[in-house]
Amino acid sequence: MKQQKYFITGISTEVGKTIASAIVTEALEADYWKPIQAGELDYSDAHKVGKLISNSTTIIHPNSYALNTPMSPHAAAEIDGIKIDIKKIKEPKTKNHLVIEGAGGLLVPLNDTNTILDIIKPDYKVIVVSRHYLGSINHTLLTINLLKEKGFDVSLIFSGDEHKTTEEIIQKMTNIPVIGRIEEEPYFDKNVIKEYAELFKDKL
Repeated sequence: MKQQKYFITGISTEVGKTIASAIVTEALEADYWKPIQAGELDYSDAHKVGKLISNSTTIIHPNSYALNTPMSPHAAAEIDGIKIDIKKIKEPKTKNHLVIEGAGGLLVPLNDTNTILDIIKPDYKVIVVSRHYLGSINHTLLTINLLKEKGFDVSLIFSGDEHKTTEEIIQKMTNIPVIGRIEEEPYFDKNVIKEYAELFKDKL
């Protein structure tokens, strides 16, 4: 099976990207990389994914930028007295599949000119994580339409409780594959992640 690279983005922040990343990483026994971490450096998304996966194949690669403040990367970088240079965001070399987790949504600024969208390469498959809230249909359609316009292979994971009318209209209007739903679980641990990995594996 040829090496696949998946970029996991969200329609906003706090929609479940890290849990989705852990599930996809586990399902493919892929490597994991979060290019930019802003804030929570002691318990970063990479730490969280490391604690949630069970396979021994995955390598968790270091961030290109680890910023101290939980803000948009451009602002967090400014506080740290640096400027993010996208040339320094180099994909780790691996022969394994690679799961790449974005920060916030697609148009989150990295500096005065670049956004997260600029670090998504043409060969990446993009998985959009959508969680229901008032306004989420608009955010989901904007995200998916922009990715489709740029020619990316896009699929969707729903996160949280089912919201039928929202999901149906998103599916009708975008016509992209849905990998599955991550339910509102009481907690996520290795076993829960493993169960989802089994469920999603064939759709990846």
